[in-house]
Amino acid sequence: MEATINKVELRNLLIDDYLELKKSMLESYQELEDQYWNKEEIEQLLEVFPEGQLVVLVDDVVVGSALSLIIDEKQAMGAHTYEQITGYSTFSTHNPEGNVLYGIDVFIHPKYRGLRLGRRLYDARKEMCEQLNLKSIVFAGRIPKYSKYADELTPKQYLDKVRMKEIHDPVMSFQMANDFHMVRLMRHYLEGDTSSKEYAVLLEWNNIYYEKDVQLINAKKSVIRLGLIQWQMRPLNDLQEFFDQAEFFINAVSDYESDFAMFPELFIAPLMADYNHLSEADAIRELARYTDSIRKKFQEFAISYNINIITGSMPHLVDGTLYNVGFLCKRDGTYEMYSKIHITPNEVHYWGMKGGSKIQTFDTDCGKIGIMICYDVEFPELSRLLADQGMDILFVPFLTDTQNGYTRVRNCAAARAIENECYVAIAGCVGNLPKVNNMDIQFAQAAVLTPSDFAFPTNGVKAEATPNTEMTLIVDVDVDLLKELHEHGSVRIKKDRRTDLYQTRALNQ
Repeated sequence: MEATINKVELRNLLIDDYLELKKSMLESYQELEDQYWNKEEIEQLLEVFPEGQLVVLVDDVVVGSALSLIIDEKQAMGAHTYEQITGYSTFSTHNPEGNVLYGIDVFIHPKYRGLRLGRRLYDARKEMCEQLNLKSIVFAGRIPKYSKYADELTPKQYLDKVRMKEIHDPVMSFQMANDFHMVRLMRHYLEGDTSSKEYAVLLEWNNIYYEKDVQLINAKKSVIRLGLIQWQMRPLNDLQEFFDQAEFFINAVSDYESDFAMFPELFIAPLMADYNHLSEADAIRELARYTDSIRKKFQEFAISYNINIITGSMPHLVDGTLYNVGFLCKRDGTYEMYSKIHITPNEVHYWGMKGGSKIQTFDTDCGKIGIMICYDVEFPELSRLLADQGMDILFVPFLTDTQNGYTRVRNCAAARAIENECYVAIAGCVGNLPKVNNMDIQFAQAAVLTPSDFAFPTNGVKAEATPNTEMTLIVDVDVDLLKELHEHGSVRIKKDRRTDLYQTRALNQ
């Protein structure tokens, strides 16, 4: 879509959302006459099962919804129509003691399709199913393209072709991509659904964590998946080619359901080749012209792929002063900027860069994180301040040209993990750029480093990439292990600091 999106939010439905809900539903079901819930029905639904009703908002406007009931498995899997399973819109079939989450509606406004918002609703439904310790998600899916094939294919033949991807059905193809399997065909399910010839397919997603008669005590997510991108420097023809390459990696780590994707420091440098005839200082200032466009595009990627993106870093001009900055593009559509605090002698000499002045952590849907660019990790006071603010994971995008430069970053990152009892993720660029001055060669090995105690690897390395090879590194980190370490570790560095003798504090913050 072309419109700029500033914020995406997924939350429970409120009765005050009704008018926007109705408007989006009418746009979504244009082929079905007067297909919408009236306000009294929504009020009743919220009364019987408020936590089961979800909406997704774009810039505070409801653009999609997923509505559900809890049903007994026998009833959900037995023969029924849409009217029967919803209690003829009274929702009397809702049974808090049931073991199946039954989806009675899901839709996305046509204007906002293509942003994977429907997948976000389905992922939230799956989380709800796990948290409520329900056995499965069940619903009957329409087959809206069947009417075009009804003269030549039976419903079974049509579904077989959809399963083999010979036909793309907008509902069935989406459901199968979301791990739903077909149970059986249902006749006369939804009256008036002429495009489906009133057929529907009973679909099911099984909760592998379901435990009969056991209630989950703590459903809070503790394992965070990190996707680190070891980026190959290569000539690029234009900005679109850069975006294509970046999206390839975002898609790759998103497919593994990563919570974060991190790019390296100054990984946009190949775009500077067009300005190689200029001085280094002028060339990088030309490169800074791309920064706003890149930030906006990465915001779109964060929404579309439902992932938090750490954009490494790029040059940024503010009133004639050049900074080295990056952006945390969150999957809710918002973003925050971070700056490199400590500037290397090389950056000052060739580019005339200046260090930023803001020391901060960032709140995300996976907890509190810190981000420091390359050289910053070599100054222990900075990460100590972030740890005191509650940081669990420190991300360090870097760019080093030699192995000894990399060793400084790597060893200091390992020290920061130990002394601050946190995870530290580092990722850099590899390869060479012979046609970009001051950016000729790179050396890197991405890694996730940990504290050194019994709950962690003995060498303090959770995982590491192959040196100097373009690749991704997918790593799970458990923040609950950090909480245990803080209180019960064999050493407790954060607790045992002698703050009666020494302290670290930020000035002018």
